[in-house]
This record gives sequence, C-alpha cells and structure tokens, in this order.
Amino acid sequence: MKKTTRNLLIGACALLLVGAGAATLLARQGGNKASAASAASATSATATGSGAPRAALTVSVDQPRHLDLPQRLEANGNIAAWQEAVIGSEVAGLRLTSVRVNVGDRVRAGDLLASFAAETAQAEMAQSQATLAEAEAAAAAAQADAARARTLSNSGALSATQIAQYNTAAITAQARVEAARAAVATQRLRLKHTRVVAPDDGIISARSATVGAVTPAGAELFRMIRQGRLEWRAEVTAADLARMRPGLPATVHPPGGDAVSGRVRAIGPTVDVQSRTALVYVDLLPPDGGTMGARAGMYASGEFQLGNAPALTVPQSAIVLRDGFSYVFRVNADNRVSQLQVRTGRRDGTRVEVLEGVMPDMTLAVDGAGFLNDGDLVRRAGANAQ
Repeated sequence: MKKTTRNLLIGACALLLVGAGAATLLARQGGNKASAASAASATSATATGSGAPRAALTVSVDQPRHLDLPQRLEANGNIAAWQEAVIGSEVAGLRLTSVRVNVGDRVRAGDLLASFAAETAQAEMAQSQATLAEAEAAAAAAQADAARARTLSNSGALSATQIAQYNTAAITAQARVEAARAAVATQRLRLKHTRVVAPDDGIISARSATVGAVTPAGAELFRMIRQGRLEWRAEVTAADLARMRPGLPATVHPPGGDAVSGRVRAIGPTVDVQSRTALVYVDLLPPDGGTMGARAGMYASGEFQLGNAPALTVPQSAIVLRDGFSYVFRVNADNRVSQLQVRTGRRDGTRVEVLEGVMPDMTLAVDGAGFLNDGDLVRRAGANAQ
C-alpha cells in the first residue's frame, strides 16, 4: 500500500514538471514574436518618415503694421454747473404768498418764480406819491414867491436879504420835490420786488422758498443753473498740461449714463501744490432731443482727443497676457516660435500699439497664440503639411 502511494506521488510530480516546461517554452516563443513585430513596426515607421516631429498647433500669422491711431489722455474730475445763480429776496418784512417753480423746472428769463404780499408796498407807494404831490405844490408856491421878489428888486420895496430868502426857499422846496420823487421810485422798486423773477434761462437746482414765510432782505429763495449748462472740471497732471488747449474735444462718461461730448473752454492758471494737478474746464454738450445723463455733483471719468499719431501695431489676438506681462510669439524660419515680452500702448478696434519688443519685419502668431509655449513647432495656416 505504501509503495503504491509513493508511485502516485512520483507520477504527479513528473506531470507538473512537464507542464511547467511547456509553459516556459510557449512564453519564450511569444516574446520572440512580439520583439519581431516591434522591430518590424519601427522599420516601417522609419521607412515611411512618420517619426518626424509633429506641429503643436496650426496658427495664422501676421506682421506688425504702421497705422495712425488716435491719441487720448484720460482724466477724472467733478461735473458742476457752469454758473449757479442765487435768487434771493430783495424786500424785507413781507409775507411770501406763492411759489411757482420747483427743483428741476426749466425757466426762461423773466418768468415769475414767487411773489410776496404787495398790500404793504402798495400802501407805502401811495403815501410816497402823496408826499411828492405836497412837495411839488410847496415848490410851485416858493417858485412863485421868488419870482415876484425878483421883480421888485429894483423898486426898493424888498431888501436884498429878503429876496435871497425867497430864492433859497424856492430851491429848498425843489430839493424836497426831488427827495419825494426818489422815495416814490424806491417804493415803486420795492413793489416790483414783490415779484421774484428768473434773471436768466436755466434750471432750478435748489429751492428754499416756503409759502407764508416772512424773509429778510437777501435771504436765498432759489438756486439756478444758468442756461442749463454743465462743465467737467478735469484734473490733469502738470506733465500733461502742455498738451491742453481751448477747443480740444473731450468725451465724458458719467456713472450709469451715456457718454457726453464736450470741448475745453478754459485751462486753470494754477497747479495744486498737494495733488500737482490743474483743472481743465470742459463745456458739456447735451445730446440733441434728449436730456444728458450728466448731473452736477457727479465724479466722472473721461478722455481728451489729442489727434492722431503713427504707431507700430499688431492684432489684439496676438497679445498674450501671462503673469501680469504681455507677450507675442515670433514664428521663426524653422516654424518654431519664440516668446517675446512687449510693452503695449494705445488701442483702436482690433489693433494694439506695441511700444517695444517687436520689429516691423517679424512674423507673429495671431490666432491660437494663447495656446503656445516658447519653442513649440507650429504649422502656418494655409501652408501644406510636410
């Protein structure tokens, strides 16, 4: 029994050894076949030339061009009234009976804005007229007495002293007439001032008049933007002040509103010692047929149009921004690209001025430049594949 078991174990071991040898032989044969296939594939690739470096991207190219671009000078400043008229009370002690306008109303020169009670002024006017009539009557009597005295000067009926007294009385009476006439004129003017009228065309910007109030002379009743004109007081640095001149066009961008055109009216004669800026006064021109979005008190940005000047420009899509710097990619003769740092300037549409970093004879990658890296191989758009 033991002998039989030993024979069985020996047979099983023999079978295992035979199977392992067969597996090793098959593996070796498969490896040789794979190596042969790889070698054949490499030979085929070498023969067909498909092992050459492939282009990373197909890009369009362009060269820098000289163009005339507009020159602009940006600035900030306050929008204010060109002139603001203060309309006040010119009479004292009278009650305000009506207010005809409110803030934002447009008025014409001579329009009635408010009125005071005129009864007191009318009564004082009547009293002054009566005083004038009395003075005129007294003056007429004095003039008649003086005339009669002068006719008797040669008769000796009156002394020279008496005649002089009559003449003096006549002159004094005439002076009282003139004083009474002045009083009548004053009362007529006071009566006129019970009507508060607009001194010019404009827009009411503030109102402090209240019906029923008794105001002192000189008290402010209204404020008015004369002729509705606004101006932009742009803050320009001393270095740029020499580029300013009257009549220069400007564009102002009020916050939340449409752009407003304007022209430089005046240039401030002094420079602020703290900010080192000067004020340039720009008359704003409201658009036809509508109200402009600018309002007095706004702080707005804008730019001055300084004319055109030549510039070396490249397409905007050729500029790549990386790490806070601007770059372009020059396409070399071998179709590899070189990354160049540039400094940009003015912009106009799709063209950007390049101040330094490129030359006019360079060929630059345009579309697809943002996906390139220094040294990449590219294919020029429209070129046949090699």
